[in-house]
Amino acid sequence: MSKTYAGARLRRLREERRMSQAELARVLGISPSYLNQMEHDSRPLTVPVLFRLTETFGVDPNFFSERDTTRLVADLREALAGEITESRVSPTDLAELASRMPAVAQVLLDLGRRNQLLSERLAGADDGREATAEAPGSPRSPHEEIRDFFYRRQNYLHDTDLAAERLADEIGVRPGEIISALTARLADAHGVRLSADSGDRLHHYDAATRTLHMSSRLRPGQRAFRMATQLALLEYADELGSQAAEDFEPGTPAHGLARIGIANYFAAALILPYTAFHAAAEEFRYDIERLTDRYGLGYETVCHRLSTLQRPRLRGVPFSFVRVDRAGNMSKRQSATGFHFSRAGGTCPLWNVYEAFAAPGRIHVQIAEMPDGQRYLWTARAITRHRGGWGEPGKTYAIGLGCEIRHAHRLVYSDGLDLTSPSAATPIGMGCRVCERLDCPQRATPPLGRTLRIDQDSSTFVPYPVAE
Repeated sequence: MSKTYAGARLRRLREERRMSQAELARVLGISPSYLNQMEHDSRPLTVPVLFRLTETFGVDPNFFSERDTTRLVADLREALAGEITESRVSPTDLAELASRMPAVAQVLLDLGRRNQLLSERLAGADDGREATAEAPGSPRSPHEEIRDFFYRRQNYLHDTDLAAERLADEIGVRPGEIISALTARLADAHGVRLSADSGDRLHHYDAATRTLHMSSRLRPGQRAFRMATQLALLEYADELGSQAAEDFEPGTPAHGLARIGIANYFAAALILPYTAFHAAAEEFRYDIERLTDRYGLGYETVCHRLSTLQRPRLRGVPFSFVRVDRAGNMSKRQSATGFHFSRAGGTCPLWNVYEAFAAPGRIHVQIAEMPDGQRYLWTARAITRHRGGWGEPGKTYAIGLGCEIRHAHRLVYSDGLDLTSPSAATPIGMGCRVCERLDCPQRATPPLGRTLRIDQDSSTFVPYPVAE
């Protein structure tokens, strides 16, 4: 059994309760010197002490468990890339900080991002570009803030998921009967009738007439999702607002978007109830196409729901979910893993999500390795959406779903792959601007904070050679 060192969290718990070391030691039945050693990670947290802590303070034992800091470390390395290059701080220092004092690491990360934002604004002013009116400290758009809202929660909302599953059981949501169950609930509980429209809007709810208008071009799975979202807004409006208010001020654009995001989460959890969907995913070894056939829903909807299966004591494979267009724009990204999505410099062109565009409809599989040695199994498939009319432009995306290599054996997509061989992995990075792979021939921009080697008498296969 591995030892648990949780000195920083133990000290923080004591300070929040305004207790001295002597007082807490007396409650736990240990000596103050022994408590002091545990707070400084000289001794591990013992099981008897853990039991007393959970009984006395009512905290979950997971509060003291070892945490995955991969994402936090990756964010720190990106925000402080210049400091790492100048050897003012090492990646090992950042990893230790994230592990021992995650709250301090988060503050440092926020300061690093603000500094980067201010530097970009000053550079824009020097170049004669118009400065933005945003205040310092709010560098992200509301949509980016919503992504971080779910990112911080590892793409799982426990209370919302449970409420949706209870409602699904109450109204009888089952494969093949989803639309009929939702139609009956909307009509019986809220007096809402459905109407098919041929306009440009995919859906519109008219509160005055209690009519939910939906485009006739929507597929059954798409209609079910929008019906479920509207049902969430009607039955759980207060709860959605309260949950959004945990991070955002009511009345702000971010708060409104958060309510919609949580309602969409509720909808997915309603049409794909957790327990039944988790059981099917495990039975099919996360075969996405078999799951889409069973539930009659779209590929993207099923992939997104798979990325949320993180219920305590009934966890699925922790996935990262991403939706990318041909230009590399990432319109959706959620993660229950340590995979790091870069905020700068685009994404890696060696990532298999881009290969998917070459063969739409086929699932592409890749073992990818990040610069820190962490490996992942990624599946990617391109999907296209059309309005329906001849000659009208459609929307094409690549949907990526990835998990850490230690979970890969649970997926049908790992069959026939050598998961242990380093040579089987494709080396990718977080984005060219911050990527540490200096010898990558696919690099699109110079590495941040590095001096280039410029020599008129020679050339290299690597587009941006770095000076020693």
